[in-house]
Amino acid sequence: MANALADPESGLTPAQLAARHGLRMAGERPSLSRYTRQLWQYRHFISAYSNAKLTASFSNARLGQLWQVLTPLTNAAVYFLIFGVVLQQTRGMDNFIAYLTAGLFIFNFTQTSVQQGTQAISGNLGLIRALHFPRACLPLAITATQFQQLLGSMVVLLGIVLATGEPITLKWLMLVPAILLQTIFNAGLTMTVARLGAKATDLKQVMPFVLRAWMYGSGVLYSVELFAENLPGWATAVVQFNPMLVYIELARAALLENTPLLNSSLPLTWLIAVGWTLVMGVGGYLYFWRGEQEYGRG
Repeated sequence: MANALADPESGLTPAQLAARHGLRMAGERPSLSRYTRQLWQYRHFISAYSNAKLTASFSNARLGQLWQVLTPLTNAAVYFLIFGVVLQQTRGMDNFIAYLTAGLFIFNFTQTSVQQGTQAISGNLGLIRALHFPRACLPLAITATQFQQLLGSMVVLLGIVLATGEPITLKWLMLVPAILLQTIFNAGLTMTVARLGAKATDLKQVMPFVLRAWMYGSGVLYSVELFAENLPGWATAVVQFNPMLVYIELARAALLENTPLLNSSLPLTWLIAVGWTLVMGVGGYLYFWRGEQEYGRG
């Protein structure tokens, strides 16, 4: 059969001819190094696509992108009313408003990335089937979009921190590496749920419940001292390794002078944060890459 399909002039089989001219099988998964180079070549597409998604999300609102600031501010006001005023969860903290908003904004960065990431593939099948590009562009664009949203939230957060009497210190600089570590973590996690959501379309229905439980287990809305007071020692030790608790504690430690921390060792908190960033950033990327040839197929 191979001889029958061979080129009569060159004597080469179709596979040999394809190899000679650099042709590859359609839908073949590229090597990891080649895939990474392709992603770098598409960096401008990722940036443009994320900017377009951000602009489109506010296109029908009269106040436009001003909602980037108004949305986190409104959320902070609602949660403070419930947990700070009604439920009295301040527990003697000097600055519960800033403590609460820091936790909300940092957690929301991951929460929204994951929620949208579950549909990064299943919600863009038309684009995937029409054009050839590294599919990781889609979850990375979601992460980039939410990063831009976070920058708007950070403006609000810094204003709240200053308005509530916190001084500007050199510790504020710690916020930059903390957010960068979380961004890489989010990218890996978004790629992970994107591959899972490509096959299990019901994941988007389950994910809100998972994220809500994660929020309550991350000390977002109340003092983390409650974990140490109400959980056995081994459970408290496990909670200390919760990645969202870690990133939130780093942000709070950077911006607030007197803030309760579950893990009193800040160097250990940084070490855990770096560990989670490497595990999820690299692991999520590899996991998504291994399913590259599956995306967009029936």
